[in-house]
Amino acid sequence: MSATAISRFPVPDLKDLPPDIRQRIEAVQQKAGFVPNVFLALAHRPAEWRAFVAYHDALMEKDPGPGVTLTRAEREMIVVATSGANQCQYCVVAHGAILRVRAKNPLIADQVAINHRKADLEPRQRAMLDFALRVALESHTVEEDSLRALQAYGFTRDDAWDIASIAAFFAMSNRLANAASMRPNDEFYLMGRVPKAK
Repeated sequence: MSATAISRFPVPDLKDLPPDIRQRIEAVQQKAGFVPNVFLALAHRPAEWRAFVAYHDALMEKDPGPGVTLTRAEREMIVVATSGANQCQYCVVAHGAILRVRAKNPLIADQVAINHRKADLEPRQRAMLDFALRVALESHTVEEDSLRALQAYGFTRDDAWDIASIAAFFAMSNRLANAASMRPNDEFYLMGRVPKAK
């Protein structure tokens, strides 16, 4: 495998993908200006790609509503904190970029990836990440008290489910990315750190 390969596993050409997958990737490319490597790295298994992307979107693209208070930026915080704990370079770099953009804060992703307890967060967000890391690293210790601790900060049961689901989904994603040695796109490193050129 070359130093710049994006995966240890086969990576299909965009033109060879099923039309629905190709169209989705091209839409992301048009919006972001590049194709995130994860889309291509997972696309050699189309059925799994579809399931992965559908579950990702169900968890991460949800807006706050009745019983759900997590913002999109807070969802990204969960990904970055748990991916840091799981030592997943791809997810820390890629979702760190998205977190910086969604939080409009160039510092937050690095702080959360290393140690959320020292990050510039509200106590509520610290409690959220404490619970997420418990799910990611020692889910067998989650008890009713864990949920009550979240409720003390205004989180609902639906929020607790979302926090746990995001931590669990990205624990799987982290392991796939690590096993594949998935390489983050260079573009992610500067996203949200410097103002966009006009």
